[in-house]
Amino acid sequence: MEQQRYVFSIIIPTYNRPEKLRQCLEAISRLDYPKSRFEVIVVDDGSPAGVDTVAEAFAAQLEIRYVRQSNAGPAAARNTGSAKARGRYLAFTDDDCQPASDWLSVLQSGLDNTPDSMVGGRTVNLLADNQFAAASQLIVDIVYRFYNADPERARFFASNNMAMPAVLLTQIGGFQPAFRTSEDRELCDRWLHNGYRMIYNPEALIYHAHDLTFLEYCKQHFNYGRGARHFHAIRAARGSGTMHKEMKFHANLENWLVYPFRRVKLARAFPLAFLLIVWQVINAAGFIWESVRFNLKERADSRWIVP
Repeated sequence: MEQQRYVFSIIIPTYNRPEKLRQCLEAISRLDYPKSRFEVIVVDDGSPAGVDTVAEAFAAQLEIRYVRQSNAGPAAARNTGSAKARGRYLAFTDDDCQPASDWLSVLQSGLDNTPDSMVGGRTVNLLADNQFAAASQLIVDIVYRFYNADPERARFFASNNMAMPAVLLTQIGGFQPAFRTSEDRELCDRWLHNGYRMIYNPEALIYHAHDLTFLEYCKQHFNYGRGARHFHAIRAARGSGTMHKEMKFHANLENWLVYPFRRVKLARAFPLAFLLIVWQVINAAGFIWESVRFNLKERADSRWIVP
């Protein structure tokens, strides 16, 4: 982390989505927050064609820096941005997100009032006609409803809408770069394990435009299942929790399968419910796949150990 000059550093990891990034930066340029009080750091995670020209186009409107790294995943990109940041607070979003105009103002209110806290906000799906994006957002809503039932004692934020004091993120070691997915779950768990708080403020809004096909939806949640396997392994190793609460959540159909029927019209609820079932099956498959891979690797490694 460099010497502080701003209240906020907004950090955006990006990979090969120049038009999405442009829309994100356009939204950030419309924030009602004084532009002299925040900077934007775009971290290009090794895109085949650099997105530097997109960032440079906003140089007259924003205090913006472009950093390029070899492809190492979003967690590593966020750490790269954090190391370059000059803000007292770090605000994270993604290149396919568009913050509401008062996003930073709402985040600062929470951070100033509770300086030992991470503050997270609500995400709204921008692609209402894409049923896979709608289902993916519905999953986020379900997870937030479960983990953040008490906003003052929240337990999980997605990394596209979170902010925290830079010094505290540095103290706990930043994001875990070995995680290609579930890095936000691991960070939130480690944050709480270190004795800090998490506060959920649904007024800190981000609009999310993540186009998905059925195959992309399945791949996304398969990879989340793989990431969950690593998350639970590392959490067990540091003694910060077990899988018991999560197993209860998935086993209780009231938590997730019934939810779409309360939120949308019946004709739309059935396909969403089907996609939620797909989520559960694919997520479990990813978890099992990664568990088998891990066990096979352990056995292979043990053969080289001399008794």
